[in-house]
Amino acid sequence: MKTTCRVRLLKYTPDPDGSVYSAARLCYSPAHIEELTCEDQAEKTRFVQKVRDLGHLSVFEHVSFTFAIEGISRACSHQLVRHRLASYSQQSQRYVKQAQFSYIEPESMATMPSDWFAEKMQQAHLWYQEALEAGVPAEDARFLLPNACETRLILTMNARELLLFFSLRCCERAQWEIRAMADAMLQQCREASPAIFSDAGPGCLRGPCPEGQKSCGRSSAVRQRLA
Repeated sequence: MKTTCRVRLLKYTPDPDGSVYSAARLCYSPAHIEELTCEDQAEKTRFVQKVRDLGHLSVFEHVSFTFAIEGISRACSHQLVRHRLASYSQQSQRYVKQAQFSYIEPESMATMPSDWFAEKMQQAHLWYQEALEAGVPAEDARFLLPNACETRLILTMNARELLLFFSLRCCERAQWEIRAMADAMLQQCREASPAIFSDAGPGCLRGPCPEGQKSCGRSSAVRQRLA
């Protein structure tokens, strides 16, 4: 069964702007701990954005966001776990049998004959079932499963790592599947904390494209996509 990416922000640090404000104020002022909080949202927003623009990003590590993600391929999750400053809990193919597994089909497969990709996925499923029925343990039968096989996971990142993640994975040059996932994550992060994530995304949103000669040249399209 073909499926698509779904992202849900499960939880995040309460008052993320306030946490960053308190940490930054402690660094930049002689204030005692009783003086580190701020009730004025406009003041917190101004201060958080100033600290972010100055590049003092260590204070953003005190804020974390936890997402539930499903409908992505194993190929996508292999890219995702390269972001090592994060915590992952992924559905196990060792303990969860993949009966009639769901899969992700790239749009580029439309160039192939109708149902060509689906037939290949069905064949992989039959091989997998054949191995299970022959007594092969699920942890070994999974060797027959394709990278297209759907996976589900819980992901937690701090705000500093998320800013880096969005700069890389929301870029037009990122692989299409992880880019779509990152776009959905960014939208929900912006709703939770506009101050932190107001200009998050690839570098072309904030200035010249950092990709140099490899630039896609579509910065206006990127802005529209992430608006």
